Amino acid sequence: MTDTDAERDEALPSRAEALALVEEYTDNLNLRRHMFAVEAAMRAYAGKYGEDPERWGLAGLLHDFDYERWPNDEHAADREHPSEGVRILREQGYPEDILHAILAHADYTGVPAQTRMDRALRAVDELTGFIVACSLVRPHGIMDLEPRSVKKKMKDSSFAAAVDRDEMRAAAEELGEEWTEHVTFVIGAMRGIVDDLGLRGREG
Repeated sequence: MTDTDAERDEALPSRAEALALVEEYTDNLNLRRHMFAVEAAMRAYAGKYGEDPERWGLAGLLHDFDYERWPNDEHAADREHPSEGVRILREQGYPEDILHAILAHADYTGVPAQTRMDRALRAVDELTGFIVACSLVRPHGIMDLEPRSVKKKMKDSSFAAAVDRDEMRAAAEELGEEWTEHVTFVIGAMRGIVDDLGLRGREG
């Protein structure tokens, strides 16, 4: 699957419309903040690659909007998260490339990451969550977080133990980004919306 002129030129739903879906389906503030963080990273990478920040931002903002209602603990390939959310988005006319990226961000769907947008979503999803975890234990939150601190926490297997370190690194490599530069870039994107993420820290 590749981006086409038609896909790029078609009218996109607005961010306000997408945010309304997030607010309708997700009550958990931390989950909303995760989607905001992924959106910020996706917008930043779109700018870096000369792609459409609005399009990439929608993929980031909506990638987990259905997770609270359909968490998919069994990792079913074609039901619950993210398949249920994609069905809702398709009914509302969201472009297929955004839907493909959302499906591809979860390995268990069996949908391969084919486009740069797909690969970017996979590369920033888990990393943003790990950066949040790193920020929450620092007095100044994300504001003075450096890649070396993230690397140090990655070596501590008891910290954010559910995060697959190898998967995060592999996703960055799949995107074609050097690991340290990738971490630095995503931290920078998240700092741009620090108050929306609640990551200024207790001494910020």
